[in-house]
Amino acid sequence: MILNNLKIFSQNVWKNNLIINTVLKVNSNFDIIFIQELSWSTIQSISCSSNCEEELLVGVANYPNWLTFTKASDLVNDFSRIVTYINIRLSSLYFSLCKDVIHRNILLVSFFNNNDIFWLMNIYSNSSHFALKYLKDTEANICNLLIMTGNFNIRNSL
Repeated sequence: MILNNLKIFSQNVWKNNLIINTVLKVNSNFDIIFIQELSWSTIQSISCSSNCEEELLVGVANYPNWLTFTKASDLVNDFSRIVTYINIRLSSLYFSLCKDVIHRNILLVSFFNNNDIFWLMNIYSNSSHFALKYLKDTEANICNLLIMTGNFNIRNSL
């Protein structure tokens, strides 16, 4: 069973794309990488035939050895702060982004293994704990949740 051998890495990158690039290049032995507090950046300017002004294509880092899962937004300041990378070695497990979770900083990805569906959850909860409050208020009940990880921003003096 593949679940016994999954290598998972989770990192808050503090909006530093250099850290993301390094993590994706150096950690090719990992199967799943969860990133929190990523920075969306301009990938390319796009010319539009109906408008003289160029539009900016904004996105996250993509690499050929990784499947990228994140939520895009039409709003300039409403980008998700999380991304999940799946090593292409696992592409036969048919990973899929769950779009039913409405919170922008909760990323739920499913995959199949031995005719069962499993879930991976990546969370970025800011200092106001919006994502955690969303989970509590919606009382999400997800069967076969394999891992829930991320940056929870829970401060404790202990």
